Amino acid sequence: MNAVEIQNVHKSFSGTWGKGGVYAVKGVSITIPQGSVYGLIGPNGSGKSTVMKMLVGLLAPYEGSCRVFGRPATASSNRREIGFLPENPYFYKFLTGEETIRFYGRLCGLGGRALTGRAQELLELVGLQDAAHRRLSGYSKGMLQRIGLAQALVQEPRLLVLDEPTAGVDPIGSRVIRDIILDLKERGLTVFLCSHLLEQVQEVCDRVGILYQGCLIAEGSIEELTDDPRRQQVLLQDPSPELLEKLRAEAGDAWLASSPAHRSLESVFLRGIRERMQQDEKSHMP
Repeated sequence: MNAVEIQNVHKSFSGTWGKGGVYAVKGVSITIPQGSVYGLIGPNGSGKSTVMKMLVGLLAPYEGSCRVFGRPATASSNRREIGFLPENPYFYKFLTGEETIRFYGRLCGLGGRALTGRAQELLELVGLQDAAHRRLSGYSKGMLQRIGLAQALVQEPRLLVLDEPTAGVDPIGSRVIRDIILDLKERGLTVFLCSHLLEQVQEVCDRVGILYQGCLIAEGSIEELTDDPRRQQVLLQDPSPELLEKLRAEAGDAWLASSPAHRSLESVFLRGIRERMQQDEKSHMP
């Protein structure tokens, strides 16, 4: 059974007084196996957050379906299965880090020693045990994102949905969050995230989808998206300068491998968007 099955979903929003409506998502289909990390990337306004909100049941598609572990996304039984960190989470700044986790834990029906132990475990997981009794008003942006991760994990979900988990976070904080995601993957958790940091997506994701104007214009594994068939890379072991000059002709046993060269995920992303924009321009030409 797949963790996530999004099939041909469409979503639009009406404008003021029936004018200026937005067709946000157009026929998107995504499948995420259990225990994998899937990244959704795209320009601002491409529909990433809308897809995620439909998956967690905050929005309903007017066409298509979203299923989580075989059940409809709107099923009440999914509340325990999904942890969600929105792009701009709101926290009560007068609470401490530990109080925040305990607050969300009680909302999920936890209590007593189990909740106390879970709060300590999560604070350690996100590296905030030393700030457990500090009020959130004194937390940095990176610390707030990590406490957001902790609250999303409090009920021990099987699917974690992260909308821009490193938004506004400095490089060190982004690296910490990346390591947490990799650790969660090692524990068997399924992670669905969107991010503008393409290098980070390339490091943590098993598969990636590229959204543009509500359409999924490219999708596949990192290798499938970044392999460049027009180029080859050669791996040599301790080559001499003379060997490098003659290269293939005299490489012999030092020739270890030959495989397609890789493009960066950023170049794949920009190329896909550029090609789609050119297609749109041609389609609107008289």
